[in-house]
Amino acid sequence: MMFKTSLRHLREGLKGTLRNGWMSFAAISAVTITLLLVGVFALIMFNVNEITDNVENDVEVQVFITREADESSVEELGQNIEQVPGVSTVTFSSKENELKKFQAQLGENGEAYGTVEKDNPLHARYIVKAQDPEELEAVAKSVSELDNVDEVAYGQEYVDKMLAFFNGIRIGGLALIVGLTLMAMFLISNTIKMTIFSRRREIEIMRLVGAKNSFIRWPFFIEGLFLGVFGALIPIAVIYFGYDVAYSALQPSLDQLNSDIFKLLDPSTLTMQVSGVLLALGAFIGIWGSTTSLGRFLKI
Repeated sequence: MMFKTSLRHLREGLKGTLRNGWMSFAAISAVTITLLLVGVFALIMFNVNEITDNVENDVEVQVFITREADESSVEELGQNIEQVPGVSTVTFSSKENELKKFQAQLGENGEAYGTVEKDNPLHARYIVKAQDPEELEAVAKSVSELDNVDEVAYGQEYVDKMLAFFNGIRIGGLALIVGLTLMAMFLISNTIKMTIFSRRREIEIMRLVGAKNSFIRWPFFIEGLFLGVFGALIPIAVIYFGYDVAYSALQPSLDQLNSDIFKLLDPSTLTMQVSGVLLALGAFIGIWGSTTSLGRFLKI
């Protein structure tokens, strides 16, 4: 009996979706457009989060050692830096290594600086990474107070501006996603309200013959579910195939920057996650719209 009842609710929900053709089409179209925008911004936000994490994890404290420091003093400084609270890793780069890096950056012009190897004007340095990006400033301040430290640099102002920019994108994208979702819920709710109003006599008859509230509600819940799920199918397809195309077009250009910061998330896992979110969101929007409409207008 329960199976037959469930099958009947499913059939009535599908019939209701098809019976109200234009209203269902309008609701599905609204959900499709909304979820497509939600999906696009979700992809952007996931990648922005990834880039932001990469920026935070890539920030290093450059500790320039005084030229007068001898080998034992340099080694002692390294040991002292390792003992600073919040320090994760400490890497040493000699003056000779710094000169080679400088020459490599200049390309062919770098050969002209080969004559300064004996009187190398560059500083040896330690590259320090913090355990937590938020502790970077405190680590830099503590390291700057150690002996034989000439200068400490970590580009905090540049990093703060970049992170503030990415955080602005995240907050704006999240606000837009919430707004679009609420709009879709409102449209679905209004569509189902009109459906309920057009079938009010049918509902009254069902109540007169003793139909329970749950028996009346279920077809409308299923109808809302169909509207939400159908509306999610096109956005899922666009996101699934579109992001793969965008990734193939953009990532090679980002790879030319020779930086581990600007890496897009792999399509194979990201598109599946976003597709699942869109499908669940579409179903939720549809069911919520049905629930709201029934609770306010049927009073059952």
